[in-house]
Amino acid sequence: MLLLPLRMFNMQANTPRWVIILMDLMLSFVSLAFAYLIRFDLKADKALIISEWEILSKSIVLFFLVKLIVFYLFNIHKGLVRHTSTEDVRRIFFAVLTCSVLYLIMGFVRFKWFDHFYLFPLSVLIVEAMASFVLMLGSRFSIKLLYLESMKSGQEEERVLIYGAGISGLITKRTIEKDRRLRYKIIGFLDDNRKMSGTRLEGIQIYSSDSLDKIIREEGVSMVIIAIQQPDEENRKRVVELCLKNQIKIQKVPNPKSWINGEFSTKQMATIRIEDLLGRKPIVLDELKISSELSGKAILVTGAAGSIGSGMVRQLAGYNPGKLFLLDQAESPMYDFQQELLTSFPNLHFEVIIGDIRSFERMERLYAHAQPDYVFHAAAYKHVPLMESNPSEAVLTNVKGTKNLVDLARKFSVKKFVMISTDKAVNPTNVMGASKRIAEIYAQAADDIQGTRFITTRFGNVLGSNGSVIPLFRRQIENGGPLTVTDERVTRFFMTIPEACQLVLEAGTMGEGGEIFVFDMGESVKIIDLARKMIQLSGLEEGKDIEIRITGLRPGEKLYEELLAEEENTIPTHHPKILKAKVRGADGSEQLNISALIELFESQQNELIVSKMKEIVPEFISNNSDFEKLDKR
Repeated sequence: MLLLPLRMFNMQANTPRWVIILMDLMLSFVSLAFAYLIRFDLKADKALIISEWEILSKSIVLFFLVKLIVFYLFNIHKGLVRHTSTEDVRRIFFAVLTCSVLYLIMGFVRFKWFDHFYLFPLSVLIVEAMASFVLMLGSRFSIKLLYLESMKSGQEEERVLIYGAGISGLITKRTIEKDRRLRYKIIGFLDDNRKMSGTRLEGIQIYSSDSLDKIIREEGVSMVIIAIQQPDEENRKRVVELCLKNQIKIQKVPNPKSWINGEFSTKQMATIRIEDLLGRKPIVLDELKISSELSGKAILVTGAAGSIGSGMVRQLAGYNPGKLFLLDQAESPMYDFQQELLTSFPNLHFEVIIGDIRSFERMERLYAHAQPDYVFHAAAYKHVPLMESNPSEAVLTNVKGTKNLVDLARKFSVKKFVMISTDKAVNPTNVMGASKRIAEIYAQAADDIQGTRFITTRFGNVLGSNGSVIPLFRRQIENGGPLTVTDERVTRFFMTIPEACQLVLEAGTMGEGGEIFVFDMGESVKIIDLARKMIQLSGLEEGKDIEIRITGLRPGEKLYEELLAEEENTIPTHHPKILKAKVRGADGSEQLNISALIELFESQQNELIVSKMKEIVPEFISNNSDFEKLDKR
């Protein structure tokens, strides 16, 4: 019955309306015949059939006429059959119900005023309505399934592993199975829990994530979907690395908080990001200690619109501060961040200040107004090549700006001043790194055991921060390349923004004053390997779809970053990822030299400024820079 109309139209084309009407009437007639068969228990003899037909023959035309009019009025023929939805189900149900009610009313009229016969027996009406609804609905969903299968034809089936055999993995499996557009065959679950290996979840085999390499070879896996929400970072990294090595597509299920109306759709699956390869185990913080230090306090964050500054604010917001004062000179980023905070932290008490740390008078008014208990100083110029070309600006912001904030912190009796520094301050080879080292020295020398405690935190590159290599590579990939790498040998340490900010909070609250805290940055990463992995994760092929271009080291750039200078060593702290650096002490003479350096800004003589910087920081040896001639040989 269903095949006849199916042959009359292409599955990819719209079904003619008259075909749908004819199909519905035919199914209604089949339902009526089925209802009579049920009424007579499938054993009706010839005489009984003739008798019933005598009664039915006077009603059959009315049966089809009512169906035609009601179906037309309910527009059940106008929906696209191959896209049948719950709205179509609703229309069909009420159309069939309306027909049955009309037959019942007309039957009473016929019985009372005509020949004392009903149009149809009540049992026939009930069975016919149920059968019509089921057949009409079934025919539509059958056509929809045939359409979806026809859309799939020609697509290669993806053999899928789901990483995570928990609730999220189970939801992912069910969602994939319901989405008929996908040609996915789920061949198993991966899970870090070895005890689950060999068991089944809804009939699907569970494998240990340790056996992924073997499963890939034996099962012909073409895609891995990461559904586990809190994976062991090392295990996830290993799984992703194996997939990249075997050129297997990787997707991940987003956090349930981002599911639309609390429901997961396959459309929400996203490609894995490079951050998922570089992330590490979550940091365990001394929440009680941090909360007791910061709760109810007035806190000033400089550079609050930047990557680290904004990350610090998000972390601080969770510790119930009395009030946050957010300082930055970047108006538009500060406005955007303000709107984010109003949405994400509606109960946070904060104030936005647009100002420049280089202006002592402006900062003095800010300190007088805010009366901060804590200062987290993240404002700085950080781009190596730009600062190499503009030493005076590096000194004005990174040195004088820090000096302003440090001096005012002492004047207004700030409890703790936490300066955020960089690994480029270790054995600096560029102006930017040297300016940050000078700022470190000034903050150290200002530490007062009876007053403000000055603490410095030092770490490497932060994943996804403004101006860092990962956003650069993303833009270059979006633009079709090439990806630019300065040297094949260049390596860098990386840390996520939340991880860096958490460690700053921990170090800041544990610090006694005068320390430089160094963070465990893990293993260094070759930048060219980073570029190649980002190309793979984007579904592209190096050399075919996109190129990597070696551009040569930029002025002041190092091949390898360091976190400690040779004459420095470290001692452990209570936190395994935070070490305390023992550096040469700072004294009053260095503070005088730093004040003299700042005065040189007026001269705008770059060589004179850099020479003074080298005097303050003897380990500052320029690399690939015009200032190499100033180094003592």
